[in-house]
Order: sequence, then structure tokens, then C-alpha cells
Amino acid sequence: MGKFCEVCEKGLMSGHNVSHSNRKTNRTWAPNVQRVRVLVNGQAKRLNVCTRCLRSGNVQRALPTKSNAEA
Repeated sequence: MGKFCEVCEKGLMSGHNVSHSNRKTNRTWAPNVQRVRVLVNGQAKRLNVCTRCLRSGNVQRALPTKSNAEA
């Protein structure tokens, strides 16, 4: 499910394109959803999060961890 924020549950919205002659055709608006690593109960987890939640600080980003191969 790519166009759904797992934090605020924002999803697709529907409406109409309206032409100059006022003809209406169906269309959808999708939130700007990014797949990011966030901390959930102290564990890093990948979630689909909208950019509004990222910008407002509703989630805390998980920092990348060093693997044992690099150390």
C-alpha cells in the first residue's frame, strides 16, 4: 500500500478535474508518502510516512547503524 501514511492514516482523496467548459472528469490526489526508517517502541522499522508527518516531527527518524563489517 504505497499511497497511505501509516502514522496519520492519510490516504487517497478523490474529486474532479474541471475543464474550461466545466466538464468534470474523475481524478485522485495522493499524499506525498516516503518509505523511511523510524523508531517504533525503541525499534527501527520501515514505514510509509507522509512528508507532513516527517516535517512536523510526528515520527522520529532512526539513524543508520554501523554493521560489524565496517568496524
